[in-house]
Amino acid sequence: MDVTTFSALRTGAATQTDGRPATLTVHDVGTLRVPSGLVRACDPFMSLEDGPVFAVPPGDHPVRVTIADVSPALDGSHLREAYLTLVVADGTPAAVTYADAHPEGPAPEGEVWGVGVDTGSVALVDLGALTRCMPADPRTWYDEVVDHAGPDSWFNRMEDAVPRPGMADIVLPSAPAGENVVMTRSGWGDGFYPVVVTHDATGRLLGLHIDLRVVGEVVV
Repeated sequence: MDVTTFSALRTGAATQTDGRPATLTVHDVGTLRVPSGLVRACDPFMSLEDGPVFAVPPGDHPVRVTIADVSPALDGSHLREAYLTLVVADGTPAAVTYADAHPEGPAPEGEVWGVGVDTGSVALVDLGALTRCMPADPRTWYDEVVDHAGPDSWFNRMEDAVPRPGMADIVLPSAPAGENVVMTRSGWGDGFYPVVVTHDATGRLLGLHIDLRVVGEVVV
Protein backbone atom coordinates (compact mmCIF):
# COMPACT_ATOMS: atom_id res chain seq x y z
CA MET A 1 0.00 0.00 0.00
CA ASP A 2 1.12 3.57 -0.69
CA VAL A 3 2.11 5.21 2.58
CA THR A 4 1.64 8.65 1.01
CA THR A 5 -2.11 8.10 0.54
CA PHE A 6 -2.69 6.42 3.90
CA SER A 7 -4.29 9.05 6.09
CA ALA A 8 -4.87 7.57 9.56
CA LEU A 9 -3.93 10.04 12.32
CA ARG A 10 -3.39 12.83 9.80
CA THR A 11 -5.09 16.21 9.89
CA GLY A 12 -5.90 18.60 7.08
CA ALA A 13 -6.58 17.94 3.42
CA ALA A 14 -7.16 14.43 2.08
CA THR A 15 -8.81 12.70 -0.87
CA GLN A 16 -11.86 10.48 -0.62
CA THR A 17 -11.78 7.05 -2.25
CA ASP A 18 -13.81 8.45 -5.17
CA GLY A 19 -11.40 11.37 -5.72
CA ARG A 20 -13.39 14.12 -4.03
CA PRO A 21 -11.69 16.28 -1.39
CA ALA A 22 -12.01 15.82 2.35
CA THR A 23 -10.63 17.38 5.51
CA LEU A 24 -9.39 15.23 8.38
CA THR A 25 -9.40 15.67 12.15
CA VAL A 26 -8.21 13.22 14.83
CA HIS A 27 -10.10 12.47 18.04
CA ASP A 28 -9.12 10.57 21.19
CA VAL A 29 -11.55 7.82 22.16
CA GLY A 30 -9.78 6.31 25.16
CA THR A 31 -6.99 3.97 26.19
CA LEU A 32 -7.39 0.28 25.41
CA ARG A 33 -6.02 -2.12 28.01
CA VAL A 34 -4.27 -4.99 26.19
CA PRO A 35 -2.64 -7.16 28.87
CA SER A 36 -2.67 -10.25 26.65
CA GLY A 37 -1.01 -8.56 23.67
CA LEU A 38 -3.82 -9.86 21.45
CA VAL A 39 -6.46 -7.50 20.06
CA ARG A 40 -9.73 -8.54 18.48
CA ALA A 41 -11.11 -6.29 15.73
CA CYS A 42 -14.86 -6.75 15.39
CA ASP A 43 -18.39 -5.46 15.09
CA PRO A 44 -18.97 -4.94 18.84
CA PHE A 45 -22.66 -5.70 18.66
CA MET A 46 -22.67 -8.77 16.41
CA SER A 47 -19.22 -10.43 16.23
CA LEU A 48 -17.49 -9.67 19.52
CA GLU A 49 -16.77 -13.37 20.02
CA ASP A 50 -15.37 -14.25 16.59
CA GLY A 51 -13.59 -11.35 14.90
CA PRO A 52 -9.95 -11.71 13.76
CA VAL A 53 -7.18 -11.30 16.32
CA PHE A 54 -3.90 -9.39 15.94
CA ALA A 55 -0.72 -9.32 18.03
CA VAL A 56 0.54 -6.04 19.54
CA PRO A 57 2.89 -5.28 22.44
CA PRO A 58 1.08 -5.85 25.75
CA GLY A 59 0.13 -2.70 27.60
CA ASP A 60 -2.23 0.26 27.56
CA HIS A 61 -2.48 1.93 24.15
CA PRO A 62 -4.29 5.10 23.06
CA VAL A 63 -7.15 4.69 20.59
CA ARG A 64 -7.98 7.45 18.13
CA VAL A 65 -10.51 7.98 15.37
CA THR A 66 -9.65 9.90 12.23
CA ILE A 67 -12.79 11.67 11.01
CA ALA A 68 -13.28 12.97 7.49
CA ASP A 69 -15.40 15.98 6.60
CA VAL A 70 -16.85 14.84 3.27
CA SER A 71 -19.35 17.68 2.81
CA PRO A 72 -19.18 19.36 -0.63
CA ALA A 73 -18.27 22.70 0.95
CA LEU A 74 -15.96 21.11 3.58
CA ASP A 75 -17.97 23.00 6.18
CA GLY A 76 -18.33 20.24 8.76
CA SER A 77 -21.90 19.38 7.82
CA HIS A 78 -21.15 15.77 6.79
CA LEU A 79 -18.67 13.81 8.87
CA ARG A 80 -17.61 10.19 8.43
CA GLU A 81 -15.27 8.02 10.50
CA ALA A 82 -12.30 7.09 8.34
CA TYR A 83 -10.04 5.00 10.63
CA LEU A 84 -10.14 3.42 14.07
CA THR A 85 -6.52 3.26 15.28
CA LEU A 86 -4.70 1.58 18.15
CA VAL A 87 -1.57 3.69 18.65
CA VAL A 88 1.29 1.35 19.58
CA ALA A 89 4.20 3.82 19.28
CA ASP A 90 4.88 7.35 18.10
CA GLY A 91 6.74 7.74 14.83
CA THR A 92 6.53 8.39 11.12
CA PRO A 93 5.04 5.56 9.04
CA ALA A 94 7.39 4.22 6.39
CA ALA A 95 5.28 1.22 5.38
CA VAL A 96 1.59 0.31 5.41
CA THR A 97 0.60 -3.33 4.97
CA TYR A 98 -2.41 -5.54 5.53
CA ALA A 99 -2.24 -7.11 8.98
CA ASP A 100 -1.47 -10.76 9.68
CA ALA A 101 -3.98 -12.41 12.00
CA HIS A 102 -2.97 -14.41 15.07
CA PRO A 103 -2.21 -17.28 14.84
CA GLU A 104 -3.18 -17.72 11.19
CA GLY A 105 -0.60 -15.35 9.70
CA PRO A 106 -1.20 -13.77 6.28
CA ALA A 107 -4.63 -14.07 4.70
CA PRO A 108 -5.07 -16.47 1.77
CA GLU A 109 -3.88 -15.10 -1.58
CA GLY A 110 -6.18 -12.40 -2.89
CA GLU A 111 -7.81 -11.85 0.52
CA VAL A 112 -7.16 -9.68 3.58
CA TRP A 113 -8.08 -9.89 7.23
CA GLY A 114 -10.77 -7.47 8.25
CA VAL A 115 -14.03 -6.80 10.02
CA GLY A 116 -17.44 -7.68 8.67
CA VAL A 117 -19.91 -5.07 9.93
CA ASP A 118 -23.68 -5.48 10.26
CA THR A 119 -24.48 -2.74 12.81
CA GLY A 120 -22.53 0.24 11.48
CA SER A 121 -19.85 -0.02 14.18
CA VAL A 122 -16.33 -1.37 14.72
CA ALA A 123 -14.36 -2.02 17.89
CA LEU A 124 -11.08 -3.13 19.42
CA VAL A 125 -10.88 -5.28 22.57
CA ASP A 126 -8.30 -7.42 24.36
CA LEU A 127 -8.88 -11.10 23.59
CA GLY A 128 -8.12 -12.30 27.11
CA ALA A 129 -10.46 -9.73 28.62
CA LEU A 130 -13.38 -11.21 26.73
CA THR A 131 -12.82 -14.52 28.51
CA ARG A 132 -12.42 -12.99 31.96
CA CYS A 133 -14.78 -10.02 31.92
CA MET A 134 -17.88 -10.91 29.89
CA PRO A 135 -20.77 -13.23 30.87
CA ALA A 136 -19.78 -16.88 30.55
CA ASP A 137 -22.21 -17.64 27.73
CA PRO A 138 -21.65 -15.49 24.61
CA ARG A 139 -25.24 -16.18 23.58
CA THR A 140 -26.38 -13.87 26.40
CA TRP A 141 -24.07 -10.97 25.55
CA TYR A 142 -26.46 -9.19 23.22
CA ASP A 143 -29.46 -9.15 25.61
CA GLU A 144 -27.51 -8.67 28.84
CA VAL A 145 -24.84 -6.20 27.72
CA VAL A 146 -25.31 -4.80 24.24
CA ASP A 147 -28.99 -3.95 23.89
CA HIS A 148 -31.18 -3.64 26.99
CA ALA A 149 -33.30 -0.93 28.57
CA GLY A 150 -30.64 0.46 30.90
CA PRO A 151 -28.50 3.52 30.23
CA ASP A 152 -25.37 1.38 30.37
CA SER A 153 -26.31 -0.72 27.33
CA TRP A 154 -23.65 -0.47 24.68
CA PHE A 155 -26.09 0.91 22.13
CA ASN A 156 -26.99 3.73 24.53
CA ARG A 157 -23.36 4.38 25.43
CA MET A 158 -22.55 4.91 21.74
CA GLU A 159 -24.77 7.99 21.81
CA ASP A 160 -23.17 9.56 24.90
CA ALA A 161 -21.64 12.98 24.40
CA VAL A 162 -18.28 11.79 25.79
CA PRO A 163 -15.92 11.57 24.04
CA ARG A 164 -18.44 12.37 21.28
CA PRO A 165 -21.60 10.75 19.92
CA GLY A 166 -20.82 7.65 17.89
CA MET A 167 -17.74 6.73 19.94
CA ALA A 168 -17.46 4.86 23.23
CA ASP A 169 -14.86 3.62 25.71
CA ILE A 170 -16.68 1.04 27.85
CA VAL A 171 -15.39 -1.00 30.77
CA LEU A 172 -16.39 -4.66 30.38
CA PRO A 173 -19.05 -5.95 32.80
CA SER A 174 -16.83 -7.93 35.21
CA ALA A 175 -13.52 -6.17 34.64
CA PRO A 176 -11.25 -6.27 37.72
CA ALA A 177 -8.70 -3.82 36.31
CA GLY A 178 -10.59 -1.58 33.89
CA GLU A 179 -10.43 -3.94 30.91
CA ASN A 180 -12.46 -2.26 28.18
CA VAL A 181 -13.77 -2.17 24.65
CA VAL A 182 -13.31 0.91 22.45
CA MET A 183 -15.64 1.46 19.51
CA THR A 184 -16.82 3.89 16.87
CA ARG A 185 -19.28 4.09 14.02
CA SER A 186 -17.95 2.61 10.80
CA GLY A 187 -17.59 5.21 8.09
CA TRP A 188 -20.28 4.56 5.50
CA GLY A 189 -21.96 1.87 7.62
CA ASP A 190 -22.14 -1.86 7.04
CA GLY A 191 -19.62 -3.71 4.91
CA PHE A 192 -16.15 -5.23 5.13
CA TYR A 193 -13.24 -3.17 6.40
CA PRO A 194 -9.59 -4.30 6.22
CA VAL A 195 -7.17 -4.17 9.12
CA VAL A 196 -3.77 -2.68 8.31
CA VAL A 197 -0.59 -1.96 10.24
CA THR A 198 1.98 0.81 10.01
CA HIS A 199 5.71 0.43 10.68
CA ASP A 200 8.50 2.99 10.84
CA ALA A 201 11.72 2.81 8.84
CA THR A 202 13.30 0.46 11.40
CA GLY A 203 10.40 -1.99 11.19
CA ARG A 204 8.91 -1.00 14.54
CA LEU A 205 5.13 -1.38 14.76
CA LEU A 206 3.44 2.01 15.09
CA GLY A 207 -0.26 1.28 14.82
CA LEU A 208 -3.10 -1.12 14.09
CA HIS A 209 -5.85 0.45 12.00
CA ILE A 210 -9.32 -0.50 10.82
CA ASP A 211 -9.54 1.25 7.45
CA LEU A 212 -13.16 2.34 6.99
CA ARG A 213 -12.60 3.12 3.31
CA VAL A 214 -13.57 6.76 3.37
CA VAL A 215 -10.27 8.27 2.22
CA GLY A 216 -7.16 7.03 0.46
CA GLU A 217 -6.73 4.19 -1.99
CA VAL A 218 -8.84 1.03 -2.03
CA VAL A 219 -6.60 -1.86 -3.09
CA VAL A 220 -8.76 -4.83 -2.11
